[in-house]
Amino acid sequence: MSTYKKMLVAIDLTEEAPQVLNKAKALAESQNAELMLVHVVEPVGYAYGGDIPMDLSELQDQLDKAAREQLAKYGEEYGIEVANQVVTVGRPESEVHRLVKEHQVDLVVVGSHGRKGFQLLLGSTANGVLHGTECDVLAIRIH
Repeated sequence: MSTYKKMLVAIDLTEEAPQVLNKAKALAESQNAELMLVHVVEPVGYAYGGDIPMDLSELQDQLDKAAREQLAKYGEEYGIEVANQVVTVGRPESEVHRLVKEHQVDLVVVGSHGRKGFQLLLGSTANGVLHGTECDVLAIRIH
């Protein structure tokens, strides 16, 4: 009997993503679990605080398209079905929590830089995912 049936791997599409994907893939295979690959694109307005009086939708569309292309490459490389490759726009923590509920995920895998100190942890995406999700969370230490 496997412990996990559906695993969500949230990646940031940096060169560090394979560290997370390699471990998640191995765990999914050992559990005979389905793997779901997710990347959350933060709204461009968040970066500028809404202070710029211009339409940023074209830039947002370009970021979204680039994320979909990169996620598709990882999906192909790691054998993850297109239906299980999700790019969404929003706050990473909130989107992961939403997807966990919608897809009945029982493990979320995220990367963590393992920074020291309580203050550094408060702002991390991994910590945000951990607090508020209804399933187990595995943080993979990124070197």
